[in-house]
Amino acid sequence: MSKQIRSIITGTGSYIPEKVVRNEDFLEWEFYGNNGEKLAKANQVIVDKFEAITTIAERRHVPGNLKTSDIATFAAQAAIQSAGIDPETLDYIIFAHNFGDIAQGKRELDIVPTLAARVKHQLKIANPYAVAYDLPFGCPGWVQGMIQANYYIKSGDAKKVLVIGAEVLSRVCDPHDRDSMIYADGAGAVLLEALETDEEVGILAHKTRSDTLDHAHMLFMGNSYNEDINPHTHFLKMYGRKLYQYALTNVPTAMQACLEKSGVPLANIKKILIHQANGKMDEAILQRFYKLYGEKAPEDVMPMTVSYLGNSSVATVPTLLDLILRDELKPHQIGKGDDIIFASIGAGMNINAIVYRWH
Repeated sequence: MSKQIRSIITGTGSYIPEKVVRNEDFLEWEFYGNNGEKLAKANQVIVDKFEAITTIAERRHVPGNLKTSDIATFAAQAAIQSAGIDPETLDYIIFAHNFGDIAQGKRELDIVPTLAARVKHQLKIANPYAVAYDLPFGCPGWVQGMIQANYYIKSGDAKKVLVIGAEVLSRVCDPHDRDSMIYADGAGAVLLEALETDEEVGILAHKTRSDTLDHAHMLFMGNSYNEDINPHTHFLKMYGRKLYQYALTNVPTAMQACLEKSGVPLANIKKILIHQANGKMDEAILQRFYKLYGEKAPEDVMPMTVSYLGNSSVATVPTLLDLILRDELKPHQIGKGDDIIFASIGAGMNINAIVYRWH
């Protein structure tokens, strides 16, 4: 095989907030339904059912002095250090997020300048040709950022791309909506570099779909379920049951399309790093994916963190990868020659996947 330019991961980093918010911390909250009426069930029952459905027992929230761009910078610094590169040599900084910087106690969206520009500023990068931009694409934003970075590298336009996913969802949640217990804060980053080689490594294939005609508004911004809250203040909302069914129907086939495009046999897949949104949903997606091939999913193929980190949106997949590579998610490991799948689903509705071979 002749030499080709491949896109390979050379560094990873993440930021996991220290503040742990456990399910029992919600026992004193007031929960309302979407009809504006206070839920009749006791909070203990609500919390127990929530954990049974999602597997989430705790999540992480950032301290009051930090914003999304701050924690993204921490993850970016770790990825740059891991890769051992000079940040001045970066060609692109792609920052996937959906809510910008939101200060504690406020709800205003702050995205000017872009969060990517803020990270570049905090990294003290002087190079004007290190192009920094934001990517709002729902929870699949980081995976989509990797796909875009791969295009830049394959075209010869870039040699080094920093792809960040960070979100502070704790500041856009409705405290009176039980679905808000899903959300968490965090940041992850990956350094993707060009490698000229005759080996088939790095990003082998990718696939993205956007189902907007019938499913654009399954995640949306809306009023608090508590009608006493200012109606001009919007919070993140979702149609959870419909979203669950959509995911089970469409994510496995999207992953299958990506895998078949790559030419990699299912038996070669060592790990599936899927967006950590809901433990039971992810497990059902995994089983349906393998069922498409008449197989049963191996027990150790899908590492999970959602039970103790919650759903940090775009940060979940890069954080998961970083934890594995730093040997902090035992017994999971990724080694040379391993084929893995990155997959995500989120607002839009968007689904994407990447098949990657470790170098």
